[in-house]
Amino acid sequence: MNARRALILVSLASAALLAACGGSSASTSSQAAAPSSASSTSATMSATTAASSTTAGKTHLGPEGIPLEQGPELAPAGTTTQGATVDGVQCDPSEQVVYHIHAHLQVYVGGQPRTLPAAIGMVGPVSEQTPYGPFYGATQCYYFLHTHATDGIIHIESPTQRIYTLGNFFDEWNQPLSGTQVAGDKGKVTAFVNDKPWTKSPRDIPLLPHESIQLDVGKPTVAPHEISFAGTNL
Repeated sequence: MNARRALILVSLASAALLAACGGSSASTSSQAAAPSSASSTSATMSATTAASSTTAGKTHLGPEGIPLEQGPELAPAGTTTQGATVDGVQCDPSEQVVYHIHAHLQVYVGGQPRTLPAAIGMVGPVSEQTPYGPFYGATQCYYFLHTHATDGIIHIESPTQRIYTLGNFFDEWNQPLSGTQVAGDKGKVTAFVNDKPWTKSPRDIPLLPHESIQLDVGKPTVAPHEISFAGTNL
């Protein structure tokens, strides 16, 4: 874990403790901060991401050392299942580290980039504003598959080693994924894994260490680009 993320996690842990000590009113406040289609937090986070990810055509790194994604949110993070086990993926009070890997997802719709929102897979999310953009943690529980920032990084943090799939992630998120739909966007889905075409269902894409996944909905398709994890400690 790099020093940047460690500092952020310490701050988030303090925030979560304060929220827990505040009783039900604090819990309600934390829930209100969760990204949703109708929340001002989501709009603010999207605006922050758009402003911080590109300046004069330059890509800026997010809090995990990975470039922030651009474009509108693919879907709200707040549709995440609220605590129930999904496809064997549980929601635990703390992050699991026995099996801890990271994969990256980028989605294009009609050739335009979409942003994978932060706080997917978190119940009671709370954000920490950093110089690199918002970083999210959970006050109630974390699913084994979750996102901390708007950089497309999917954290796979499980108590046992198991191959999870992109379908598991979308099921936990309560969003559809098929050969003709990604979240709310419909059209033929063209998938790439580590720059190579994926010919099976996108639901079956395994989430493996440092894997670069790209989904193109409709036309035109975008040339695949494998993300670099160099220097991130992810």
